Amino acid sequence: MMAPTTLLLLCCCLLAFPAPGPLAAGAFVGGYGINYGRIANNIPSPDKVVELLRKSKIRNVKIYDADHSVLDAFKGSGLNLVIAIPNGLVKDMAANESRPMDWLNQNVKPYLPQTRIVGITVGNEVLGGQDQSLYQPLVDAVKNVYNGLKRLHLEKQIEIFTPHSEAVFATSYPPSACVFKEELMPYMKPLLDFFATIGSPFYVNAYPFLAYISDPEHIDINYALFKPNNGIVDPNTSLHYDNMFDAQIDAAYAALHAAGFDNMEVRVAETGWASSGDQTEAGASSENARTYNFNLRKRLFLRKGTPLKPKRPVKAYIFALFNENQKFGAGSERHYGLFLPDGRISYDIGVSGLLPSSASSSMLSIKKIRAGGWMLHYLATVILSIFIFWP
Repeated sequence: MMAPTTLLLLCCCLLAFPAPGPLAAGAFVGGYGINYGRIANNIPSPDKVVELLRKSKIRNVKIYDADHSVLDAFKGSGLNLVIAIPNGLVKDMAANESRPMDWLNQNVKPYLPQTRIVGITVGNEVLGGQDQSLYQPLVDAVKNVYNGLKRLHLEKQIEIFTPHSEAVFATSYPPSACVFKEELMPYMKPLLDFFATIGSPFYVNAYPFLAYISDPEHIDINYALFKPNNGIVDPNTSLHYDNMFDAQIDAAYAALHAAGFDNMEVRVAETGWASSGDQTEAGASSENARTYNFNLRKRLFLRKGTPLKPKRPVKAYIFALFNENQKFGAGSERHYGLFLPDGRISYDIGVSGLLPSSASSSMLSIKKIRAGGWMLHYLATVILSIFIFWP
C-alpha cells in the first residue's frame, strides 16, 4: 500500500487542479459522432441543432459543406466540427494552391478557435463514383488543401480526409479477401501514400443496410442488425464475425494491408439504417432502424476494436441527424434521421431530444458529470479520506 505521504501528495495534486473544462481540439473524441445533413426544408435552425446536440451529448459532428450559419452557431459550443469541400469544388481546389487558400481564409481561419473545426473532408465517395474526371483532381486537391493548412500552421489542428464508399473495393467477402479495385489504384495509391505521410485515417461509408437490401435472401438480417445470430467465420483467418459492421471495417483493413498500408486506421464516415423506404427496400422500417442504431451506439461506447484489430477502438459518424425530405433517390434516402424536425427523437436509442418524449436517455447528464470533473474530485476526496483515517 502507498505510504501516507504519497497519498497526501497525490490528493493535493488532484485537488490543486479544477474540474477540466473543454478538452483540447481533437479530430474525434470517443467513438460516436453524427452527420448533420441539411437537404431539407423542415429541420431546426443551426442554433437549435447545437442545443439538440449538446442535450443529446453528441460531441462529434460532420457536415457536408462549410455553411457560415452553421459555423456561427457552433461558436463556443465545445463541439467538434468537420466541414467539407463538396465534389463540385474538387477540380477548383486541384487547379492551384491559391484557391484552397482563399477557401480556408473564408471558411476556416475567421472561425477559429471559437468554432472548433477539427477536420475537413475533400469530396465524398469520389473514387469509384460515376464522375471519373474527378479521380486525379481529388489527389491534387487533397494535397493543395493540406499545403494551405500548413501555410496557416493549422495542419496539426485540423485533420484532412476523404470518405470512400464500398465501390472502391473489388470484393469484400470474406473480409480478409478484400482488395481495392485495380483500376482505382493509380489514384488510390498516391492518396494513401499522402495520408500515411500526414497521419490521416482511411474513412469508409459502411452500410450493412445497403448490403442487406441488395441481397435479403442470402444475408441474415440479424447479422446486419447486431442481433444474436450464428455469424460467419473467415476461412482465411478463422476469425468469427457476429455482425456485418465489424466485417465491413475489417474488409477495409484487409484492402489496406494488400495495398501496403498496415498501420493506417480505418474510421467510419457514415453508417445508419433507414426507418422507411420503397417497397423494394427490404428491412427499411422504424423498428429495424431503432435496433441497428441502438446496438451500434452501445457497441461504439464500449470502445472496442474488431476481430482483426481488437486493440483499435472503432470510431463512426452515424447517418443522420434528421430525415432530409428534399433528397433525391430511393425512398430510404429521406429516412435516416435519429430526430424529427421538431427535435423529438424518432425512436428510442438512449438519447434526449429537444422536446419531452416517452423515451429517456440512458446516459448520465453531462451537467452532472461535468466532463469528468466530478469523478476527478470524487477520487481526490476518497484518497483524502483514506489518508485521514490511516491507522
